[in-house]
Amino acid sequence: MRVVLLGTAAGGGFPQWNCACALCAAARDGKLPSRTQECVALTGNGRDWWLLNASPDIRVQLTATAALWPGPGPRDTPVRGVLLTDAEADHVSGLTVLRGAPDLRVYAAPPVGTVLAPARGALDRYAAWQWADSLADGGFVLAGGLVVTAHPVGAKVPAYVPAALAEADGRWVTAYRVEDLATGGVLLYAPCVGAWSDVLDELCAEADCVLLDGTFFSADEMGTAVRSGPGQAAMGHLPVSGPHGSLAALARHPHTRRIYTHLNNTNPLVDPASRARAQVAAEGVEVLPDGIELAL
Repeated sequence: MRVVLLGTAAGGGFPQWNCACALCAAARDGKLPSRTQECVALTGNGRDWWLLNASPDIRVQLTATAALWPGPGPRDTPVRGVLLTDAEADHVSGLTVLRGAPDLRVYAAPPVGTVLAPARGALDRYAAWQWADSLADGGFVLAGGLVVTAHPVGAKVPAYVPAALAEADGRWVTAYRVEDLATGGVLLYAPCVGAWSDVLDELCAEADCVLLDGTFFSADEMGTAVRSGPGQAAMGHLPVSGPHGSLAALARHPHTRRIYTHLNNTNPLVDPASRARAQVAAEGVEVLPDGIELAL
């Protein structure tokens, strides 16, 4: 299984267009590397590629990745579909860029599929897509020999969702376990995690590699960096640090390759020279740039 980290930043990217915090300023000055919004591509055979989420930066990301270029025909594409973890704008708006490509398959949890119904209708007018329930019993198999199961890991509801829809089904956020039938390699993809759980512990224990929500490093990060906005608890992301943070949970899985993704522009982990990055590295957990390819 080949896994490409197309983008590793949270919504808005890094630097964020409307943020003048110290980290964003450093990125604009060329002192820190920029990051596009979080998205992953994977394949089991090098021909059939699947996207994990569809970021607003997807055109740039596809163009920067030679394995995802179109061909051999003028409208052929190796992209076969998208697996959505949630309905957040930074994970679904890239679907509009993919419009017009026939026969793409999109997997999503039932509440995500429901709230995207208007967009689904619009996209299907460009080309017919297949929309499937990611939480269907038994999981599903992707072209290229990849077996996938989706696991509910949170109830974070996008701000644009009406209250009536939000309360109907709590399975708004999922993690994906992807296994390569040929190699036995297992990837766990969980870019949005509001709280740690026994399910996540079990999934991490059997994975070869975990791509995990690293949105915020600390619980007071937003207020400290920009002096405004809601706290992380309200935003539904478990911070990295602290006795109950994700780094402490990941310490229970030293034999699994562990990588943080979905990094907010205020997160000191975007700075390779920060104490936060040194702390994470000391625990054997990685922070990687856009464009890195992993093999499982």
